[in-house]
Amino acid sequence: MSEPGAVPDGPVRPVAAALARYAGLAGVVLLTVAGWLGGALPDTPAVTSLGDAWRAPHGPAVLGCWLVGTVLLVGAWWSLRWGAPSGRWAYLTAGLWLLPLLAAPPLGSRDVYSYACQGWSWTHGADPYRVGVVAAGCPWADSVSPIWRDTPAPYGPFFVLLAGLAVLLGGGLVGAIVLLRVAAVTGVLLAALCLPGLARAAGVPTRRAAWLALACPLVGVHLVAGAHNDAVGLGLLLFGLLVLVRRPGRPRALVTAGVLLGLAVAVKAVVVVVLPFAALAAVLGRYTWRALLRDGGWLAGGVLATLVVTSLATGLGLGWVRGVARSGDSEQWTSPPTAVGLVVDYAGALAGREPQAVPVVRAVALAVLAVLLVVLWWRAWTALRRLGDVRQRAVGLAAARPRVTLAGAGLALAATVLLAPVFHPWYATWPLALLAVATVEVARTVWFVAPCAVASVLTLPDGTNLARFTKAPGAILMTALVVAVGVAAIRARRAR
Repeated sequence: MSEPGAVPDGPVRPVAAALARYAGLAGVVLLTVAGWLGGALPDTPAVTSLGDAWRAPHGPAVLGCWLVGTVLLVGAWWSLRWGAPSGRWAYLTAGLWLLPLLAAPPLGSRDVYSYACQGWSWTHGADPYRVGVVAAGCPWADSVSPIWRDTPAPYGPFFVLLAGLAVLLGGGLVGAIVLLRVAAVTGVLLAALCLPGLARAAGVPTRRAAWLALACPLVGVHLVAGAHNDAVGLGLLLFGLLVLVRRPGRPRALVTAGVLLGLAVAVKAVVVVVLPFAALAAVLGRYTWRALLRDGGWLAGGVLATLVVTSLATGLGLGWVRGVARSGDSEQWTSPPTAVGLVVDYAGALAGREPQAVPVVRAVALAVLAVLLVVLWWRAWTALRRLGDVRQRAVGLAAARPRVTLAGAGLALAATVLLAPVFHPWYATWPLALLAVATVEVARTVWFVAPCAVASVLTLPDGTNLARFTKAPGAILMTALVVAVGVAAIRARRAR
């Protein structure tokens, strides 16, 4: 009997697997070279056009290595999207791809310099939730992207604590960057340890879940080489969910999971949308409102206690909520609501008007997101109630419970990423990890794997986002895609 979600065409051929492994390795080596020639180094000037990138020192070599390396890496990952030959092979290959990137300078973004400066600000008595890094007097502020130099930190107090420790222990900018990358790698390793347990619980083969979630170019380039704090938050999130899946209904386990999820929220606020689904995973036995309040209460207690302790221990409170609101200062077509607003503004300009539609469309999208999150949770709740008591011997029924909750959490994260005012490529790693461990049918993985492949080519080694240079055509194409998806969804609903 084949495993759930097995590759339709049989095992992966050894030659194809070896070709994918070493093509991807060649790709990351080229990306590492591009990073040292023109990555997000502290003294690299900001690029304002593709012409500047070409005319920069080593410009043609940087762009050539980046383009060929990205194509090789994305192509290798995509070629085995149905699953690697085995779980062990997937882990070894993903690890092999990460090794060169450990020696690379920051790639794909300059956010790690923001982290360092925010940690410096906190350790020197400034409140990173009230002032930007320039006003705080950070000596490395020139390395931060100009758009973020005067904005407060949008990250939770636990990550500000980690950034402060990196600054104190690192002794300088380079040391702080190294320690922040160590924290990111630790987060990725934690996620890697949790993936097999989550995949088995949901009835998904580890060889596919691990490949999709760990070998994705976004993980190596952005979470590891870019040292994004998403890696820490994602590792804590998956660890908390694994505890819930394995030990539902046990007060100690529920509190422990709450602590882990609370720490994840205290890194990035996006984890909040997962908490209602985590409460569903906490329930043992039949799904009743009483059981949800009982088991979910233990989980909520752990989350709230962790947020209170981290806020008091750092003396920062909940001021990071203000910083989250400022993350929308950047207007790029990679965010679907922003793209639609930009197109409306372009149309208004042709008619001699200034609609200023971007804030309006963003607000509408957030309202839609709130409704959609409630709908997703209710669908998961009703599905779980129909499943009844999973203590029965049916293996498929036992796997259905965690699969429903993990899939619901993944869809909630996907909706949040797509409807948020701003989108950066590394945001896609959140829904990717959960959907990879919760999607049984291999054909359904394409809809979330393909966007991750596209997102992998959006940033140059120095952190320049290509969306900046394709604002009008990108907004039009994204709006057309939104309309096409909407029409397809309406037709599918009518057909059903």
